[in-house]
Amino acid sequence: MQKLNRTLLINLRNDNYQYQDGLFMLTIPSFNEAVIREAILNAVSHRDYRLAGSVFVKQYPSKIEIISPGGFPPGITAENILWKQYPRNRRIAEAFGRCGLVERSGQGANRMFEQCARESKIPPDFSWTDDYQVFLTLNGKVQDPQFLRFLEKIGRERQVSFDSTDFIILDLINREQKLPQWAKDQVFVLIKSGAVERVARKYILSRKFYEFMGKKGVYTRKCGLDRETNKQLLLKHIKDNKNQGSQFRDLKEVLPSLSRDQVKKILAEMKGGKMICVVGKTSAARWYPGTGD
Repeated sequence: MQKLNRTLLINLRNDNYQYQDGLFMLTIPSFNEAVIREAILNAVSHRDYRLAGSVFVKQYPSKIEIISPGGFPPGITAENILWKQYPRNRRIAEAFGRCGLVERSGQGANRMFEQCARESKIPPDFSWTDDYQVFLTLNGKVQDPQFLRFLEKIGRERQVSFDSTDFIILDLINREQKLPQWAKDQVFVLIKSGAVERVARKYILSRKFYEFMGKKGVYTRKCGLDRETNKQLLLKHIKDNKNQGSQFRDLKEVLPSLSRDQVKKILAEMKGGKMICVVGKTSAARWYPGTGD
């Protein structure tokens, strides 16, 4: 199949985006060959062959549309396509695997989403899909080159490698999108790596990202209001229990989404502002309302 006819000669009209990284100029193609290849293979292997019609590939300067007959297979939606599998034409998928066109069954969607996130592009868009066609749009514009540099920097500093799920989660957080449940179960690895922080009930990219971008004020704005809210919640609990004092474990329960260190840091700030005071040390310590409130 000559590598799917060299990915339908799409590279002949494939523009490049260039951005500066220190002294070096880096280049990202509008259309990643691996993403286009996976998209076309998925369209051919998962289309509904009971319906007449062909798989159409429409190329524009900044996007590619791939349209295949039949909607998603039963049980598959745009929301669960990353983790749910239902091969409509298993033998075709197996044949592609034996020919070396695909690495592993069911990994096509993951690879597309991962590569788009790696290149800071909008994720694959299935929003125009209906019961009669799967309509996939792949956008070629690089959204945020600085985000790519940040991920490379974190990887070098922490000596960690981000997998496909990590890239997808980081992209969602960077675009301030709501995390699906499967992502919430895995985001703590990214918090540990220093790439993500949890502020109140939401996730944001870490302080290092905004320092790297030269936008420290944006970081302050994103977490400032939530931080004051957290202080007020802690203060209310301490006031409500002023007679017997509040133990740290109780204060940690007031803000269950924050780590122990994050709660300790907020308490230290409140103590410094004389909003609260502490009597005792370690596990015997009790927190009381301060003189500055």
